[in-house]
Amino acid sequence: MTDYKFLKPYTFAKKGITVKNRIVIPPMTEEMSFSNGEVTADELRYYHMHSGGAGMFITATANVNSLGKGFEGELSVADDKFIPSLSKLAEAMHKDGTKAILQIFSAGRMSSTAILRGQQPVSASAVKATRNNSETPRELSETEVEQTIKDFGQATKRAILAGFDGVEIHGANTYLIQQFFSPHSNRRSDKWGGSVEKRMTFPLAVVDEVQSAIDKYADKPFLMGYRISPEEIEEPGIRFDDTLKLIDALKEKPIDYLHVSMGDVWRKSLNDKSVTVPLNLTIKQHLGDLPLIGVGDIQTPADAEKVLDEGIDFAAIGRESLREPHWVQKVIAGDEKAIRYTISPADHEELGLYGTFWDFLITAFHNGLQLSSEPHTVDDRKKFNSTLDHIFGGGK
Repeated sequence: MTDYKFLKPYTFAKKGITVKNRIVIPPMTEEMSFSNGEVTADELRYYHMHSGGAGMFITATANVNSLGKGFEGELSVADDKFIPSLSKLAEAMHKDGTKAILQIFSAGRMSSTAILRGQQPVSASAVKATRNNSETPRELSETEVEQTIKDFGQATKRAILAGFDGVEIHGANTYLIQQFFSPHSNRRSDKWGGSVEKRMTFPLAVVDEVQSAIDKYADKPFLMGYRISPEEIEEPGIRFDDTLKLIDALKEKPIDYLHVSMGDVWRKSLNDKSVTVPLNLTIKQHLGDLPLIGVGDIQTPADAEKVLDEGIDFAAIGRESLREPHWVQKVIAGDEKAIRYTISPADHEELGLYGTFWDFLITAFHNGLQLSSEPHTVDDRKKFNSTLDHIFGGGK
C-alpha cells in the first residue's frame, strides 16, 4: 500500500471528531426515495453497498419542508415521521466506521408546481430562473423566511435523533440558500436583501439555527458543514469576490468544514478569464485552518493525492464512487489495478444503481458515467465538467 496522505485520519478540531481517512463521498442525486420522501429499501442497499471505505459519506439532499422539494424521489427530513427510515439510512452508511452526514436544503425556485402538487415554487423574490421551463416563484413573506430558518433547525434535530454524525447545509447549486445570496434571485429591500452583507443574512441565520439545534439536542459531538457554489453566470449574479466575503463570514461561525461544488476541482473563474489560480486554492487561503472538501472529477489515487498535496483537506470522489464502490478498500489492499473507471450497463444493478437512480444517471449524467460500452475521451470529460459547472453556476 502506498503511503497516501488521503488515507490518514483527520480530526475536526472544533468537535474532536476523527474520520478514518480524507476521502469523502459527496451528495449525489439518486431519486430513489418514496414520493413522500421516505427512505426505500433500494436506497438503503445503495448506501450500504457504497459505504465502508470513505471517511465520510454525505447523503443526497433532503428537503426541510414541503415547499422545499425540488424533484421526485427526493429524501425528506421535514417531519418526525421520517426519523425511523432515516435511522436505517444512517445505520447503513455507518459501515466499517464511515461517518454519515445528512445534507439538508430547500429547492426554492428550482422546483415546479407539478413537483409541489399544485403549490407555486417560492424564492427570495419573484424572479424566474434562467433555465428552460422555469416557473416564476412567489416571494416568501418575512414570516415564511423565519419559519424556513426554523425548519432547518428542526431538520437538524431529526438528523441527530436518527443517528447521523452531522449535517451539511446545502447553500449551493442555485437552491434556496444560494437564491437569498444571489443578486439575481434576491431583489428584496428588507433586512433579507440589498447589499452583499444583507444577502448573507439568510445563509448565516440558517447556520446559527442549525448550531442552536446541535447545542440543544446533540448528546455527543455533531458536525456541521456548508456547501457553496463559488460563482453564478447570470447578470447580475454571484461573483467570486462576493463568495470570498461570504466565506470570511462563515469561517467566523461554528461550521466544521466548507464544501465547494464544482465539476472540476481545479476550475478557475467562469466569469473572469484573467484568473489564473484555481478557485479552490484561493478559497483555502481564506479558510485558513478550517477544512475544505474539494470535489470535481477526482478519479484516480493520484488525483486524490494531488488535492491534498495542494493543501485541500479532503478529496471527494462522486462519479468515481458509483463506478467503484470499493475504491478505498482497493487502494488500501494495494490493488489499484483493479479499480474500475468505467461502468458496464449490464452491471448497474450489481452496483446498487437501481430503477429511477439508473434512469437519472443514464439520461442527465450520461456523458459523465464513462460507460464501458461507449467511447469516451478526456475531452468528453472536460465538456461534461464544464456543463456541470454551468449548471452549478445557474446556467441552462
